[in-house]
Amino acid sequence: MDREKIETLSRGGIYLAKLNPAKKSEVGKVRPVAILTSQTILNVNPLIVFICPLSSQSHPEFQRLHLELPARDSLRVTSYGLVEHCRSISTDRLTLPRIAQLTTTEIDMILHRLQIMLE
Repeated sequence: MDREKIETLSRGGIYLAKLNPAKKSEVGKVRPVAILTSQTILNVNPLIVFICPLSSQSHPEFQRLHLELPARDSLRVTSYGLVEHCRSISTDRLTLPRIAQLTTTEIDMILHRLQIMLE
């Protein structure tokens, strides 16, 4: 990603990201991701951001961790935040423009599920 474009990244912003190559059961391919990195850090144009990948499918065994996100803006289908797949990625993997935006409540719900997973 062009360093000048990084300034447009926003916490809770949903962007397309190239997650390949994936290893074993990691999610891969080009898919939407929600940025969880704090806005304070995003404001200094980091090279790495912490994201939650989204999918149009949720598996029952992970229901407690997945957050259902209704379609909006250019996120055209109901999606699920795959909290068990949260990770850091290079900003070079992101594609602009932002396709949608999470609400503050949705960000908090993902962070709460991440805390459940880590305890």
